[in-house]
Amino acid sequence: MINKVSSFGRAFGLAVGLCATTALVAQTVPDESSPDAGLDLPANLEIFGDANPNVRKPTAIVNNAVITGTDIDRRVAMVTALNGLDLKNDKQRQQLRLQVLRSLIDETLEIQEARANEIEVTPEEISQAYVRLSQRFNRSPEEMTAYLDKVGSSEQSLKRQIQGEVAWNRLLERRVEPFVNVGDEEVQAILDRLEASKGTEEYHLKEIFLRSTPQNSDQVFAQGKQLIEQMKQGAPFEYLARTYSDATTRAVGGDLDWVRLDTLPEALADAAQQLSIGQVAGPVEVGGGFSILYLADKRQVLTADPRDSVLHLRQLTLNFPSGTTEAQAQARAAEFAKATQKIQGCGDAENTAKEINVEVVDNDSVRVRDLPPQLQEIMLKMKVGEVTPPFGSADQGVRVLVLCGRDDARGASLPSPSQVQAGLEQDRVNLRAQRMLRDLRRDAIIEYR
Repeated sequence: MINKVSSFGRAFGLAVGLCATTALVAQTVPDESSPDAGLDLPANLEIFGDANPNVRKPTAIVNNAVITGTDIDRRVAMVTALNGLDLKNDKQRQQLRLQVLRSLIDETLEIQEARANEIEVTPEEISQAYVRLSQRFNRSPEEMTAYLDKVGSSEQSLKRQIQGEVAWNRLLERRVEPFVNVGDEEVQAILDRLEASKGTEEYHLKEIFLRSTPQNSDQVFAQGKQLIEQMKQGAPFEYLARTYSDATTRAVGGDLDWVRLDTLPEALADAAQQLSIGQVAGPVEVGGGFSILYLADKRQVLTADPRDSVLHLRQLTLNFPSGTTEAQAQARAAEFAKATQKIQGCGDAENTAKEINVEVVDNDSVRVRDLPPQLQEIMLKMKVGEVTPPFGSADQGVRVLVLCGRDDARGASLPSPSQVQAGLEQDRVNLRAQRMLRDLRRDAIIEYR
């Protein structure tokens, strides 16, 4: 089953993360797929006490560092607000709180390990990163602070996350990156495979895998349908993958990266082939459970793609002042739509903006594929000088885009050996980082209160 959902451009938790540039093998099995855990477990075991070890009071002490209930509340409020989540029931809220608690524990361990290696992040560095992050959300630092306070979070909560990410990255730069090596033969092998696969279609997929048994398959299938409904209501795919997926890719928001269909199980390949960019398929029955697939992008290897064309755009934005009623906003948006649809080219856009008193911003380097899927389809069909339909929201403003010019995509070329080498090195750094964090969790003394 294929479902059309909204774009999921906002990454859960604001984590910047480390991006690999080479394709990953699709992960469609749960973490513990092997029935033999090597623990000499009894065949017919009985659980004594609470059968759900994840139900805990939301405070913890991590190697003598205290995580309070207030810390969790503020981080939950921040994640909910900045990702536009609409948590419908107590179960969803509890799931998010548990995930935030795990994230705060990892963050604490990362900061502690960095300090043990004499790595400190100064308040000035954190403040500078806070300014940059505020700008990504089109706010000044003061506006971001006021916004976080308004939604029940705080500036300190976001700065704490920034501190953890910067400290961990510096630790990896010191303890991991210098010891990662990639041979020339490995680089050449990847270049040869790319050349051989020229013209082959690749799919950038994200996946949520839900483990099931014959006894609970109906229940798990229903859970998958509920997750798709949450996506339709605006929940980011990455958030749901991190919260519910049983695959190892949950750590990266379910991202499978670029894959070819022949590397996927047949059921998933068939479902992916029917998807348009921005659509979701599922739940698809696969070995051991069900998968939900999201198609983030599609391309042909080393072949020119119209969505790699660079657009020269002029954006007109209508913002609504504080206190604007819904009726007033709708009336003003209708006037804005009527005026902008009469625009004849970018030169006329400036005059129209002055007449109706709206903001104008130019951007001469926007790739089609970097736009939301809904806008991609519109822009590919537009001629120079034409205007998009209005889009946006009451709280973030209504916009139109005027197409001022287009630089058509050229045929892609092989990446340089240095680019391939950098991608392989980053993959290995990421793998060792996961192992380091796993070891820190294993050695930590964590007391839940």
